[in-house]
Order: sequence, then structure tokens, then C-alpha cells
Amino acid sequence: MTSMGKNKFHEGAGPSQRQLRVGELIRRALSDVLARGDVHDPELNRLSITVGEVRTSPDLRIATAYVLPLGGQGRDEVIGLLARNKGELRRVVSKKLSLKFAPDLRFQLDETFDRMDETREMLNREDVRRDTGNDASEERGPE
Repeated sequence: MTSMGKNKFHEGAGPSQRQLRVGELIRRALSDVLARGDVHDPELNRLSITVGEVRTSPDLRIATAYVLPLGGQGRDEVIGLLARNKGELRRVVSKKLSLKFAPDLRFQLDETFDRMDETREMLNREDVRRDTGNDASEERGPE
């Protein structure tokens, strides 16, 4: 039996359990900080921001937060406001979680909801409903 490196199985296989766990802890802490307005920036505090997911690098030193302002309003400015306050956000989140290293926070728009809407619209198209067997006229059966 040969011994393989611990990380051999993670190459290209997606995030480790540790990355997922730390990402979720950061997501919760960041959501809490933003919801309570713990940052000293009135422009940022006036927005309601959803943190959909946080992905961490394998060494946990970089955390990318996928965010979306409530109702999609202020999408253009939210990333800039978060980036402008990332030092303070990093300190507050790190303090809440007492991590060995405070990860460098990065922010991107969470486009999951847009893709879900596009998928829903596509599935409602008549030709797609017919092709997938979900056509309302076929469900009634022969008359």
C-alpha cells in the first residue's frame, strides 16, 4: 500500500470540507456585520446586502464573498462600497471568528438569482414545455 499526499484527492475536486466550513462561518459573520451596520460607512449601512456564499482559497487566506443588494438595487455601487470598507470588514469578521489568519476579503456580485430567473423563463417557453413533456395541453390527455 503506497502513501499518497493528503491533498492529492483535492486537486480539481472542488473545495475541502474545511474550506466549506470556514467559508460558511465567514458568510454568517459578514451577513451579521452588514445587517447590524457595524461598519462606519453610512453609504454602506443604508443598503441591505445578502451574502449568498463565501468561497475560500485552499490556504484560507482569501475569501470571496458573493453578494447582492436587496431587490438588486445599487448593484453597481455595492462592490465599490464593500471594497472601500474591506479593511474594517476584515477586522470585524476576523475578531468575531477568532481565526488564526484574517482572510483577505474580495467581493463579487452573486448572479445565481439572475440565472435562476433565466432558467425559469426558459422552462416556461412553450417549445421547451412541449419538448420536456410539461405541455399543459398534453397533460389533459386525449379528448
